[in-house]
Amino acid sequence: MRRFKQLAVSASFALTLGVLASAQVHAGEITVYTALEDDEIATYLAAAKQAMPDVTVHVLRLSTGDLGARLLAESSNPRNDVIWGFAVSNMLDKRIEGLLEPYSPKGVDTLPAQYRDANGKWFAATGYMAAFCVNTERLKAKNLPMPTSWTDLTKPIYKGEIVMPNPAASGTGYLQIAAILQGQGKDKGWAFLKQLNTNIAQYTDSGSKPCKMARTGEYAIGASFAFPAMQSIEAGYPVKMVIPTDWDGYELEASGLMKTSKNKADAKRFLDWTISSGVTSLYKKYKEIVTVPGVTPSEASVAAGLPKDVTKVLYPVNFPQAAEDRDSTIKAWQASMKR
Repeated sequence: MRRFKQLAVSASFALTLGVLASAQVHAGEITVYTALEDDEIATYLAAAKQAMPDVTVHVLRLSTGDLGARLLAESSNPRNDVIWGFAVSNMLDKRIEGLLEPYSPKGVDTLPAQYRDANGKWFAATGYMAAFCVNTERLKAKNLPMPTSWTDLTKPIYKGEIVMPNPAASGTGYLQIAAILQGQGKDKGWAFLKQLNTNIAQYTDSGSKPCKMARTGEYAIGASFAFPAMQSIEAGYPVKMVIPTDWDGYELEASGLMKTSKNKADAKRFLDWTISSGVTSLYKKYKEIVTVPGVTPSEASVAAGLPKDVTKVLYPVNFPQAAEDRDSTIKAWQASMKR
């Protein structure tokens, strides 16, 4: 089992990465399961402490695949009150969606219809998109051209220089292959992924790790998502962010209320807060996709190469189809891409 670290604790606020204590959560305490990244969780919940000082928020952070497995394993006796920032293609799994109770947070009607469930079971204030982190120094040292697309990455010259997330564990990994399979059709898509597989040096269990491995020069290219690329550039690493010109997949991060919550009043307050101005203004520090009207990309994001209007470069992912195909796609991927 992974070793979790505690990020912040106070008398009225607790953010814990780990297996939560078995003690029952009481009024004024809620348990939140999330797949958001560690650093953004800390920033957001510092704001939550200011907005809801009387509520202790216990957070369990897991990768998308691990979180989905945990929700299913606990489905007969759920231990959380809220799902926060979870891949919508996972949330649409009927087994997980069935754990949710309809709730429409204050202000959710301002989100465009495609970013919220028609039955009120989930809404998505943020999302993330595929991007390549390319180490310009290693590229130059290896005399390799700058890739611009997924198709480029299948060229033999990049063999052993690419790191990619494992779609069975990582939401980023799944959105990448889901867009390719939807964009090319299953037969051509699987043939393409097998060709790409011959160039992959390593698959990781984290969507951000390929970028982190590329930025330190371990590999030339990390197939990741846009935020760690922008973060790496801002930190001064020799990285160029490349938005692939073909099948640029994306994912929405959905939130919802558990039917079995023992403290629905505070759970609803928390969900209201997630789309309030007190936190949505912080999203653009970490998110390339913010669905809340009026929130525009930061100057640093645009300087790093993020389009001002990302909707123009995203592949139109069919999320219900991605959810329906998830299990069969992952099984086929594991059978075809064995290492």
